[in-house]
Amino acid sequence: MKPFNVAGSLLALTCVLSGAVPAAADEGHINALDHAPIGVMGDHRHAKGEWMVSYRLMHMDMGGIQIGTDNVTPETVATTIPNRFAGAPGQPPTLRIVPTDMRMDMHMAGVMYGLSDQVTLMVMANYWSKEMEHITFQGGMGTNQLGTFRTSAAGFGDTKVAALIGITDNIHINAGLSLPTGSNTQTDDILTPMGTTATVRLPYPMQLGSGTFDLEPGITYRDQNDAFGWGAQIRGTVRLGENDEGYSYGNRASATVWVAASLVEGVALSGRLQTETIGRVDGIDPLIAGPVQTANPDFQGGESLTGLVGVNFAATGGTLKGWRLGIEGGIPIVQDLNGPQMPTDYSLTVGVQKSF
Repeated sequence: MKPFNVAGSLLALTCVLSGAVPAAADEGHINALDHAPIGVMGDHRHAKGEWMVSYRLMHMDMGGIQIGTDNVTPETVATTIPNRFAGAPGQPPTLRIVPTDMRMDMHMAGVMYGLSDQVTLMVMANYWSKEMEHITFQGGMGTNQLGTFRTSAAGFGDTKVAALIGITDNIHINAGLSLPTGSNTQTDDILTPMGTTATVRLPYPMQLGSGTFDLEPGITYRDQNDAFGWGAQIRGTVRLGENDEGYSYGNRASATVWVAASLVEGVALSGRLQTETIGRVDGIDPLIAGPVQTANPDFQGGESLTGLVGVNFAATGGTLKGWRLGIEGGIPIVQDLNGPQMPTDYSLTVGVQKSF
């Protein structure tokens, strides 16, 4: 069974839970269960006139190489996986540059405002930092390693704007739009199989923005009582056309379900499952070409199922009253990737929130 097929089960669970106890805590009471795990975006609405500011640091580590659900070695990629650009000047028949590790950090700052008791507006801006390690194999064949190199990119990404529109006390629509404020023309130096250094446009996973306006629809359900909280969310990203470079990233769809338990006043522990599917890149940037898997639009996307655990802290008194701290870490359970790609090893999100 593909991991994303779990989405149907999560949606059914949302419908079953929608008849449970009231979601809202007593007005003015601060409870660590009032918010979802920090990795869930757009999970709650605010009362009319209420503001919330937030900051999140999201870290992800990837490593190794996977085709579908199978692990392969860099040597296998370098000697057996065809180079899409073979035949062009300087292009060998197979992928002689192989990524081995990638680290991504995203700093996200957000503001939410309660336009009414039923509608909350949200804006989120982010700053990316990405690094990728590579092995370059010598010449056009064989397994001799010529050397290693690292590419990096940093800068602002796409900006998200959204409205959370209440349907019931427990359910709201996520109506979002992603604005193409991030760069998709980042460059860096690489080590070629011929032993030279070249400055090239970085492949698709290393760019900072999509270059397209993207719809981000979704629906969220959450509820709680004095001891437990629970919820579910389904969200998507729909690309509206191609960017100026001639391509668009694949559409995305995700579904998540979580439960949380209050340990002591102001502290709640959570567990969450998330399933996601990401499409291949549609089109091609003519300046992204090389004997490396990340330059091939077909070797992008796939499906995954991830397990996450987290903890929410809510300051209930003193000068920090109203501040929240959330921490959540995740490890993939299943990853089914399109072509040779680096699978995710783990993810970590840390965030603070303040309402006023």
